[in-house]
Amino acid sequence: MSISHRSPFGEGMGVKPMNNVFVYCEIEGITVQEVSQELLTKGRKLANELGVELHAIAAGTGIKGKVEDQILPYGVDKLFVFDGEGLFPYTSAPHTDILVNLFKEEKPQICLMGATVIGRDLGPRVSSSLTSGLTADCTQLEIGDYDDKKAGKHYENLLYQIRPAFGGNIVATIVNPDHRPQMATVRSGVMQKAIYDGKAKEEVVYPDVTKYVPEIDYVVKVIDRHVEAAQNNLKGAPIVVAGGYGVGSKEGFDLLFKLAKELHGEVGASRAAVDAGWVDHDRQIGQTGVTVHPKVYIACGISGQIQHIAGMQDSGIIISINNDPDAPINAIADYVINGTVEEVVPKLIKYYKQNSK
Repeated sequence: MSISHRSPFGEGMGVKPMNNVFVYCEIEGITVQEVSQELLTKGRKLANELGVELHAIAAGTGIKGKVEDQILPYGVDKLFVFDGEGLFPYTSAPHTDILVNLFKEEKPQICLMGATVIGRDLGPRVSSSLTSGLTADCTQLEIGDYDDKKAGKHYENLLYQIRPAFGGNIVATIVNPDHRPQMATVRSGVMQKAIYDGKAKEEVVYPDVTKYVPEIDYVVKVIDRHVEAAQNNLKGAPIVVAGGYGVGSKEGFDLLFKLAKELHGEVGASRAAVDAGWVDHDRQIGQTGVTVHPKVYIACGISGQIQHIAGMQDSGIIISINNDPDAPINAIADYVINGTVEEVVPKLIKYYKQNSK
């Protein structure tokens, strides 16, 4: 499916096809968030394909000299560091004005940011101000052409913003032909970060924040703030044992935790298992949960809806344990074990213990 976005708010910033790719880097204190580094890696690939530069934006308090080394190695040609009081903790107004006013100057063709609490607040504000359109929760980003048959126009080198749509029943490719920047948010773990092995300019500039942010933007102040640390290492685990509705109960998940412990892995779950109350939401894998890239993914009683597949399809080896031979997940599995979780998992634990001594 292809969806063409046309903004109802006018011509926005206009189209300048050779302008650069921008990534908004989310900062927690003086630490660049991993999702931003993942997007820098993807942004570098997109910029190379388009023959343009990759630029990055970081905004915070006391970050000058402390975030550059966390951003530049991912292939950044130019980094804009906005360092000023009131830019951390994040509040909507100053960060929105930084991006809107900078983009009016730089006129990027693409802007990427994380589909985090901050990105989901900031992205719509910026795209609305610039009448540019935004696609949320993308699972893939590619460059390609588009023919608007109704208008009889051909567009080259557009950003394909790809994501499951209509409840996950289809995968939609969304394009934004006439408005810039083309904006997309991507959840953490969907893209894989990698230090750039090519050459980038690595220029750093420190703009005067007062030229971009009016004093009234600081009227909202954060009085108290608490960030809850992750209770598991699901995203970084080399082995994931995931359970679906076919596990049958909370007790069934106890078996999966035992297997994961033996394998030094983590336990994940489908949305159906989470909705049933058998496991905590922070273990949900899929379009509305975590995206994982383990070396081994053991899917226990998971049917394999497209929303779940989106969160684990890049696993190295996929093993499906399912009593339904026609379960959709079996089509992408490297190995299929026909049987119930109650039958198969205890045997896996037993044989692994025997052979790991």
